[in-house]
Amino acid sequence: MKPFNILPGLTLKGRIILPGDKSIAHRALILGAISSGVTTLDNFPENNDLAATLDTFLRLGVKIKKGKKGKVIIFGKGLNGLQKPQGSLFVAESGTTFRLLLGLLAAQEFGVKLTAGKSLSKRPMLRVIQPLRKMGAFIKSRRSGVDEYPPVFIKGGNLKGITYKIPVASAQVKSAIILAGLYAQGQTKVIEIVQTRDHTERMLKVFKAKIKHEGNAIVIEKRRALISPGGIYIPGDLSSAAFFMVAVIILSGSEILLKDISLNPSRLGVVRVLKRMGAHINIVGRHVGMNLSGFEPLGDIAVRSSELKATRVRRREVPSLIDELPILMVASCFARGETVLEGVKELRVKEADRVSSMLENLRRMGADIRVARSNRTENIIIKGVGKLKGASLRSFGDHRTAMSAIIAGLAASGKSRIDDVSCINKSFPGFVNLLMSLQG
Repeated sequence: MKPFNILPGLTLKGRIILPGDKSIAHRALILGAISSGVTTLDNFPENNDLAATLDTFLRLGVKIKKGKKGKVIIFGKGLNGLQKPQGSLFVAESGTTFRLLLGLLAAQEFGVKLTAGKSLSKRPMLRVIQPLRKMGAFIKSRRSGVDEYPPVFIKGGNLKGITYKIPVASAQVKSAIILAGLYAQGQTKVIEIVQTRDHTERMLKVFKAKIKHEGNAIVIEKRRALISPGGIYIPGDLSSAAFFMVAVIILSGSEILLKDISLNPSRLGVVRVLKRMGAHINIVGRHVGMNLSGFEPLGDIAVRSSELKATRVRRREVPSLIDELPILMVASCFARGETVLEGVKELRVKEADRVSSMLENLRRMGADIRVARSNRTENIIIKGVGKLKGASLRSFGDHRTAMSAIIAGLAASGKSRIDDVSCINKSFPGFVNLLMSLQG
């Protein structure tokens, strides 16, 4: 446990470069490991989740070297070069590592047991396991109620392509099926009800996979080899940037420039919503990373303090900002009027129940916030109070709850204290120090 005292009254100014996008980095590391050639990743983020993915592939027989200043060099083993590890694979609390690995291991000829940390072991996995079983993988897991959970034993083999309509909007489920599709006989088609982040599809095109879009479906065909592009720059993490954006918006007199941030259209929901609320956010210097045509767009984001008005975030918008909903709740406390966040039930199966964790913290700070339930959905309703008061806050062991609490505390009247900030290391170990370095 690492408590932290939050002192209000800061003004944030400056320009910063954020660590690479966590979602993009996971996929770049995975595809680099199973491609032909050497892949160099720049601006690779150092956090607990990526450490879990890196360690996993080392144990699967992939040679990986870590250089200075966020450089990682991967010596690809090819599609069929992974080796059976000694013992089980422990992925700590990284849900992305766990779910994407399931898709990849579904095609390997060896069996392996995947284990997870305490929090991740409570998160549902049937949504991934079910389609992989349909493709021909043998998977045995811990059953509880109507779902299945880690640990999971998986034995791959000869997979067959399937057409699968994903019942819940999830980029991780989609990506797991697509990775398995690289090995499956025939065509694998994944149909999305609502578009989710498309980092896997973009990355696979860079590695010369046979992948295409047909309307709201992604089609992947078996490929004998993925070809490394050589070098990939990982754009700054937009989910991490959201905390700095909201901090600047609600702290009077603040103004910052965020450099080389991912501008993937499937991730820009938080920017669209904040601008709709009246935030002064400008995207400048938009370009494509490195020399990879069609890869991830990136650019600079200029933000300054703003007066916010309430908005309604529709259910269809949620997949593009699911990770940013906690910090949007903080922003909504400072907006004029009543903000409604529709269809937030998926927040209950993250690292913590983020609906409960954010409601408890914000209510302690004087927020007018409640949950409305109807027709198997949940909406969060926040009436802007214009100010919050200092309070004793909890992280609930969740990095995004902790970072949201810190931002709320900076804009509160009076000192706040959060019980533990060590959980922030899951995604952004340097968050607190970088935030404090921006004091105007």
